[in-house]
Amino acid sequence: MAVTTTTHLNFHGDARAALEFYGTVFGGTVTVATYGDFGMPAELPDAGNVVFGRVDSGSGFRIMAYDVPSAAGTAAPAPTTRREHGTTLTDQPFFVAVSADTVAEVEALWAGLSDGGTVVEPLGPAQWAPAFGMVTDRFGVTWILDVVAAHDAAGATA
Repeated sequence: MAVTTTTHLNFHGDARAALEFYGTVFGGTVTVATYGDFGMPAELPDAGNVVFGRVDSGSGFRIMAYDVPSAAGTAAPAPTTRREHGTTLTDQPFFVAVSADTVAEVEALWAGLSDGGTVVEPLGPAQWAPAFGMVTDRFGVTWILDVVAAHDAAGATA
């Protein structure tokens, strides 16, 4: 049996912009279907919003998103993530973690995700990886980026 997971993000009207942004950062195909595509009358405020959205890249990256219907209420205040005294403090329920094989790959993703975002932990070497960083992107999603560390036969990080 094979099991895969895909992060599914919930937005309040900017899912399309977020998916297009992630498509430019990670490459791949952006697929979007709106509530109107599924029969919602065009005159309703959510008709143009995303009911199903996905980015699929050739590298294996996949993310999904949709716009919460306006009938579900307004968006909660934007969550925050910050570093204080060597500790990450957050009120977000999750982060999206992305690992790559090389520092160059992570640096390219970092450049894209940090454009218009807020750096939580600068990208640099860490005890467990050649590169690690945290950034909250322009859509309020916090990403953890790191390089997959090489391990020796005993499982220790090389």
